[in-house]
Amino acid sequence: MAAIKNIIFDLGGVLLNIDYKKTSRAFTDLGVAGFDDLYSQVTANHLFEALETGEISDEAFYAEMAPHCAPDTSVLQMQQAWNRILLDFREGSLEFLKQLRERYNIYLLSNTNSIHLQEFNRILQAQTGEASLDEFFTKSYYSHIMKKRKPYPETYKWVLDDAGIEAEETLFIDDSINNIKGAMVAGLQTHLLLPNEKIEDLGLL
Repeated sequence: MAAIKNIIFDLGGVLLNIDYKKTSRAFTDLGVAGFDDLYSQVTANHLFEALETGEISDEAFYAEMAPHCAPDTSVLQMQQAWNRILLDFREGSLEFLKQLRERYNIYLLSNTNSIHLQEFNRILQAQTGEASLDEFFTKSYYSHIMKKRKPYPETYKWVLDDAGIEAEETLFIDDSINNIKGAMVAGLQTHLLLPNEKIEDLGLL
């Protein structure tokens, strides 16, 4: 096994605490039936995948969600429900990234969307004073900007090519087994981060 020179991190569940159930409950409260069948950690239907790959705008997303909600549900209510998934950053893990940068090239690869990007940067600034996660990484890759998302192997290959790094020298850390499997197909070394684990406990230094 090749020595690790690069590490690619997932965001939600790795650096940022998230809770899918909070968003699920929030949309259920807005009248959405079967939200968990539409979106979960494991899968996303076409609407959510389109949002995460930048195929549709925020406005189009809300317009598609509105018929599933109770009459007169506002865009603000849908936005707040969608953002309920985002909790707080693991500040110890963010600090650890600064140490890792002295030894590795480190990257962020997140399935996300412009609504969440604005919100988690707001949370980040409130917690740490940093305006953007870009400050912590060699480069950040967001699915809605790349127009590609995990777990598709071509997504990882695109990132490797863009970063100019080799798969066998790169460790990918994610909390989703589906994303880990996709990375393995692309030839990366991988670590599935378990619910009780944090990146600073993985012996990377």
